[in-house]
Amino acid sequence: MPAQRDRAARLVLAASLLVGLASSAQAQTVIVNREDRPDPWIVNGCTIAPKAKCPGADLRHADLKDADLSGADLSGANLARADLRHANLRGAVLDGANLGGARLQIAFMQGVKARNASFVGADFDHARISGGDFSGADFTVAALEIVQAKRAQFVGARFIDTDLQEAKFYEANFKDAVMQGAKIRFAIFQDAWMENCKGCPVHWQTDKPVWEVFPEASAPRPDSGDDDDAKGHK
Repeated sequence: MPAQRDRAARLVLAASLLVGLASSAQAQTVIVNREDRPDPWIVNGCTIAPKAKCPGADLRHADLKDADLSGADLSGANLARADLRHANLRGAVLDGANLGGARLQIAFMQGVKARNASFVGADFDHARISGGDFSGADFTVAALEIVQAKRAQFVGARFIDTDLQEAKFYEANFKDAVMQGAKIRFAIFQDAWMENCKGCPVHWQTDKPVWEVFPEASAPRPDSGDDDDAKGHK
């Protein structure tokens, strides 16, 4: 009898846990497109199109695969866990936006402005972010494997337990950034600027970093955001 009572109690507990999980799942609506590219493509009042004006938009969990949001104003928007794979975000404004857990694999983000944005747990695998301004952004536990980030600005950004393996940071600016527990295997920091960065591989290229050898030198500034491989960097 005691064994039967224990088994019954375990079954009741398991059932209550399943009910709790189902309730929490229903609490968050996942936005899924009925068509691959709806026309017009409107998500929570935001028209998904080039130069869209959607500051502060709620786009959590939105299915935005292949979206063209080039030049869009998404400042302060909530894009937590949004699916932005292959999306065109060239020149978009994401200042102060929340992209925690967002899927940004192979996204095109050249020249994006994402100052003080949150990318906690986001996946940038193979993304193109050259010339982007990510000053003050938080990349804690994010994955930036094999990103192309030539001349990107990471001034004051946070890289805590971030995966930076095989990333290309040619002439990137890490001034005042924080890098702790980051994976940098095979990452390239050629001519990167790391003045006052905590934990950055300041001696990655030479014994003395350029800002010590040439105090009058200035940090690299973003260019047009062209792909690194278009300029011969593989």
